[in-house]
Amino acid sequence: MAIGDSFTAGAPGLDARWPDELAAALEPAEYHNLGVAGATTAEVADGQLGPCVELEPDLVTVVCGVNDVLLTVRPDIEAHAEALERIFSTIREHLPDATIVTVTTPPIAEHIGLRPRSRRRVEQGIRQLNDISRTLSRRYGVMCLEWGDHPLARRRENFAADGFHPSLTGIRRAARACAQALTGHPIPTKEMA
Repeated sequence: MAIGDSFTAGAPGLDARWPDELAAALEPAEYHNLGVAGATTAEVADGQLGPCVELEPDLVTVVCGVNDVLLTVRPDIEAHAEALERIFSTIREHLPDATIVTVTTPPIAEHIGLRPRSRRRVEQGIRQLNDISRTLSRRYGVMCLEWGDHPLARRRENFAADGFHPSLTGIRRAARACAQALTGHPIPTKEMA
């Protein structure tokens, strides 16, 4: 089960989505992608969390938060934190044995052509999102993949032409990293190409 924003739902102009690539590697009996492009964390919690829990998945990927920073000049980081905690706590309460995976956000401000003041605001917001993801992941036993500080995170080839969404290369790297991190978990995997 994949829930989240456009990183999960798919980028405009790209047919590939990283959860699809991950599902191909894991070969699950069922796979659902509930992601919605442009969704904030609260919108993911309000619109995707209920259907996710009802389907009782063994693995849930949760990727959201960037829109909370990008869609406003005054990001409400506390609202993001509350919504993300609601997502993690609800999944953990209703699906105690499920593996939950989230990620830290790479430095997107570098490639989207922002003016200096806006760039500083986005960079600060992304740092705050990442701190929240790490803290809540520890609290709820969520696997948090470090993409924000990964050595490859800044490479331009990981980003689509808009400088924001992942490219096909970025999608495949994300899926491969997640599949490798899940090695040892009770989810059958096959080797990714």
